[in-house]
Amino acid sequence: MAHKIYIGIDNGVTGTIAWMGEGVATDMIETPVKSEQSYTKEKKNITRINYPEVVKRLKEITQFLDSPAEALAVIERPMINPMRFPASVSAARSLEATLIAIESLGIPRMYVDSRQWQKALLPHCCKGPELKHASADIGCRLFPDREKIIGKHKDADALLIAEWARREGL
Repeated sequence: MAHKIYIGIDNGVTGTIAWMGEGVATDMIETPVKSEQSYTKEKKNITRINYPEVVKRLKEITQFLDSPAEALAVIERPMINPMRFPASVSAARSLEATLIAIESLGIPRMYVDSRQWQKALLPHCCKGPELKHASADIGCRLFPDREKIIGKHKDADALLIAEWARREGL
């Protein structure tokens, strides 16, 4: 079943949320976050997903639908790597907050590996740091009216995830 709205989520506190589909203008925002004192004994701040703001934005995106089931949130599978423990913990915490927001609104969701959508939309020769540049370049070509946010964020991953889902007819 094809959905009316596709929501692409580049998971994490430095990620983005994008949407496209029937009745909505294609757009992308940086994932709403907040900074607060770390939960550890260290005297430092951590960045967390701003759950109420994510819920608010998802409600705005899906408000014109007859049912939340007409949308599909496609979440890039988070990087979990024991060799990068702090980044992995942040990715897991971000995913959990995002999932709770999506589930609280009844929006169906699925995961996609970065390689899966990248293989379909980015040049095959790209690896490592080139992927970010290719994402921004392809994103600006496909969505020239979103060039400002793509340039600010330095990639179009969430837009390309939503576009991949739309093309797949998920």
